[in-house]
Amino acid sequence: MAVCARLCGVGQSRRCRRRQRHNQQDQGSDSDMDEEEGERIVGETQAVTGSPENSAVAGPSVAHEAIAECGRANSYGDSASTGPPNPQSLLDLPPELLVEVFSSLPGTELPNLALVCKKFRQILNTETIWRRRCTEEFGMREDLRKMEVVGVSSRELYAKRVNPRVKSGRFMKLLPDYEHMDYRDVYRHLLHPYRHILGLWQPDIGPYGGLLNVVVDGLFIIGWMYLPPHDPRVEDPMRRRPLFRIHMWESNKVAVECMYGHKGPHKGDIQTGKKDEFSTKCNQTDHHRMPGGRQEEFRTWLEEEWGRTLEDIFHEHMQELILMKFIYTSQYDNCLTYRRIYLPPRMPSDLLQPGLFKGTYGSHGLEIVMLSFHGPCARATKLTGDPNVPAGQLTLDVDLNRPVCLPDLEHQRSMEELSRLVLGVHEEVQREVQSPDVAPQGAASEGAVAGGAGAAGLELAMEAQSESPQPGPSSSSSAPSEAQPFVLPLGVMTRNEIYPRTCKMCFYGTGLIAGHGFTSPERTPGLFVLFDEDHFGFIWLELKSFSLYSRLTDRLAHAYAPDMERFEAMLRNMQSWTS
Repeated sequence: MAVCARLCGVGQSRRCRRRQRHNQQDQGSDSDMDEEEGERIVGETQAVTGSPENSAVAGPSVAHEAIAECGRANSYGDSASTGPPNPQSLLDLPPELLVEVFSSLPGTELPNLALVCKKFRQILNTETIWRRRCTEEFGMREDLRKMEVVGVSSRELYAKRVNPRVKSGRFMKLLPDYEHMDYRDVYRHLLHPYRHILGLWQPDIGPYGGLLNVVVDGLFIIGWMYLPPHDPRVEDPMRRRPLFRIHMWESNKVAVECMYGHKGPHKGDIQTGKKDEFSTKCNQTDHHRMPGGRQEEFRTWLEEEWGRTLEDIFHEHMQELILMKFIYTSQYDNCLTYRRIYLPPRMPSDLLQPGLFKGTYGSHGLEIVMLSFHGPCARATKLTGDPNVPAGQLTLDVDLNRPVCLPDLEHQRSMEELSRLVLGVHEEVQREVQSPDVAPQGAASEGAVAGGAGAAGLELAMEAQSESPQPGPSSSSSAPSEAQPFVLPLGVMTRNEIYPRTCKMCFYGTGLIAGHGFTSPERTPGLFVLFDEDHFGFIWLELKSFSLYSRLTDRLAHAYAPDMERFEAMLRNMQSWTS
């Protein structure tokens, strides 16, 4: 009834419509009433005959959905209805039921619905309808009418959501006055036009790549660049940096602002030409400069990127890599092109939940990889890269049909023993590749059991592994389903000495290594170690190093691929971007 009162402009009285008619008659609005009655007759005729003219105006989907919702809404009871007991048309329903029906329709259909008649057009001006569309379609949770109340000031909103690095003395109130806006304007001019850029994106920054998440945050659309934690703290949460924001400036105007640099938001631009691709441009690059010149910019970037100063980094090769990355990335000035990426869908046969992980890569620091499953294979694709192996390349390729049974702790410390186990599987794989028509002879090679494709083959391999003792110095082994002790061999380098000391399973796999500039790339054998649902590792035999990976736990909306075919096509495109 509150909605009805707002529409009628009188109050919650049963005679509110009668008073409104009397007022209109007193003002000489007989022509308007005749027009409304004519529209009522046209609406009743179209509802009965279902003429194609009506479909051309409002669309068949809107009419059918509205009628269906009308039937369900009318079953709520007579207590909420003030119209005729047996309505013959949607126009006979009371406004509060029509508001409920229209609120359940997609926002893209509502402008067509407003073309039906004057009554529909008036009801579609109700804030309740558009607020529900903003909430359900885009997850917007802010209230336009409470933005300026005590406790939710513009200053607090700016500091917490838009630029967390801002100092109190540098604050400038650049937010608009939301008191004169409504949800229809927000939906029409902000959320709907920019809906195609929501989700995950990879910036085109040469070999370094990146991860951008564009989300609706309050009354803003913000592009957050996700950065790995400081090396080697792989367990720390991801760091976020705002690169751009889009918000309503006036009731029908939208402002795009660049957030790069340390001087607050400034003018920017976004171009969406191709499908699954958009570009950002900064129109005031002088805001990216610092008073101390490039030296001050480098020191500030180094502290934010690595959490240390150049004097704290004693390795000369690492200093060169850091300086090279700063020079390469700073030349873009936030004028970048982004391509859409998806998270892999979960399949019942997956060994663990696929998704994003942070991993250690020696002197290159922490990088972000995407773990996905493709039948009997697990693959990790780089989202951030380095001059040796760029972003978009397949860094790990694991054969889930070739599990490796570890010896006891004493022999796990021997690098020679680990190499013997993994290289035994590697030689068998090479023989099968060279002679694909020749079936493997008898039992599997030392330290491995080959099963069939998919989850069934993996299960059979695990059963066979648990039943047969491990050949070699030790015959003791735990069941694959149980956690077994794990320790790194002596001589294996690791960036983080804190790693899990128990693992669930181990598999043969290969890792991608290359020279500077992605020269002479090759796949080298290694051991994939599954610790738990959120951690895994990889031992690079040739490099004698260990990479630890930890799951990225941030909640990412609009990120999952609609199907596996779309995801695999995206992976192929990623590799072509940097090949």
